[in-house]
Amino acid sequence: MQNEILINSTREEVRVALLEGGQVVEYYIERKKGLSLVGNIYKGRIVKVLPGMQSAFVDIGLEKAAFLYGGDIVIIDETPAQFHELLNNGKEDNTSPDSIGATETIGGEVGVRERFYIKPQRISIDDIIQEGQEILVQVAKDPIGTKGARVTAHVTLPGRYVVYMPTIDHIGVSRRITTEAERTRLKQIAEAIKPKTGGIIVRTASEGCSEEELKRDLEFLLMLWDNILKKNESVHAPSLLYSDLDLILRTVRDMMGQNIERLIIDSEEDYNRVIDFVSLYFPKLAGKIELYDGPEPLFDAYGLEVDISRALGRKVWLKSGGYIVIDQTEAMTVIDVNTGKYVGKESLEETILKTNLEAVKEIAYQIRLRNLGGIIIIDFIDMEKPEHRQKVFNAFVELMKKDRVKSTILNISELGLIQMTRKRVRESITRILCEPCPYCDGKGYIKTPRTVCYEIFRKIRKIRPYITTRLIIKVNPVVAELLTDEERQGIEELESLFNVKIVVQEDPTFHQEHFEIVQI
Repeated sequence: MQNEILINSTREEVRVALLEGGQVVEYYIERKKGLSLVGNIYKGRIVKVLPGMQSAFVDIGLEKAAFLYGGDIVIIDETPAQFHELLNNGKEDNTSPDSIGATETIGGEVGVRERFYIKPQRISIDDIIQEGQEILVQVAKDPIGTKGARVTAHVTLPGRYVVYMPTIDHIGVSRRITTEAERTRLKQIAEAIKPKTGGIIVRTASEGCSEEELKRDLEFLLMLWDNILKKNESVHAPSLLYSDLDLILRTVRDMMGQNIERLIIDSEEDYNRVIDFVSLYFPKLAGKIELYDGPEPLFDAYGLEVDISRALGRKVWLKSGGYIVIDQTEAMTVIDVNTGKYVGKESLEETILKTNLEAVKEIAYQIRLRNLGGIIIIDFIDMEKPEHRQKVFNAFVELMKKDRVKSTILNISELGLIQMTRKRVRESITRILCEPCPYCDGKGYIKTPRTVCYEIFRKIRKIRPYITTRLIIKVNPVVAELLTDEERQGIEELESLFNVKIVVQEDPTFHQEHFEIVQI
């Protein structure tokens, strides 16, 4: 079956689904009131330098200061004299400049200047930047949870066919282009068109493209960078210098590869916008863009709403009767595999292997669909045979090759654990569509009514010296029922022990864990 991209666009939000063989494998959502900042370029101001962490906080005009690692710092307008002064101050004795940094001359309409970038692990960050200093940065990661945005001074400007990197002298070819002859051809083109300043990466979409197409794409990016530098010189920090394309146009630019048969969009206004965009920059794609005008909503027509709802659940059932459990924390995601109702027909080891292999497919699918990032640990059911563990690992690695997001997968351990990292740029689906439960405060569980009853008993014993003649206990109705029924004996014992009358009063507005003890 063909691969397709579906775009559902409304006044409130835009939803994008990538379908492989009719099944949604990637899902993106952008709400008009919470647009992504990734790719935006700002003129920021250093508000705090942390030498102990070799990092800094940068004010780019958001509610929370952005975080900048020392290794991501590029200083523009430094001079070689200042560079050597750092060396002479004893920071790098007997070390050649080339081993810790580099300088390049930038020409063009904006004038000649020097760019100097360093490896801050060898020179302290507070020797390079100071509080109050202005710096040009690009958002690499959106604010996630309680963390501010992650920024870098190594700017990347993505086009349709190439990515221009003004601060890095490098030529690369997408690892998704696997044919050696095509990689060689594209690298030769990249070397021929590479500007004197900066580097380029040839994108997957460039496979089969001519030199003229790549050159035209690069020329647009060079003009864009020139305009960004001009604006940087004319504004004060914090200021937005450049905003990346919205989700719809980013999808066209980044996802419309040769393996995509068509893109279907259900908004006539956005359809016309996409047609204008591709006609101007990527005319070859115009024939792949379609306007949906069916009687039912686009995502319902393709049966996607069920898959998306399923991606929000903690437990995902497998066809055999086994299941996986996905728990997402602030630092990592843990995925646990269980046999569930599946008992198998052969030996226990074969049952475990079949369950793990079935789970591998679902896990790889859920990682992409939910956009899970950061550290991911997968706990497969224990397998005694090393060949079975290797078979599960190989199957997982092979399936993850389809993922467009960069990941690193470590070999499976003797305990059946796979540890991996997956690049996290934006929030996962769960974090975008959901919020912590206000009842359990995100724990996923609450104290039982009996636990609350016993806490009340302990509380009454604790306040014994202050008890008068009458107590009123205000509780949730579920707890009240337990106190006046199964735990009534506990109430009577306290009444007898402290010579006090205890009245249980239910309040439907009370949280199950909440109670009040009032003295009359």
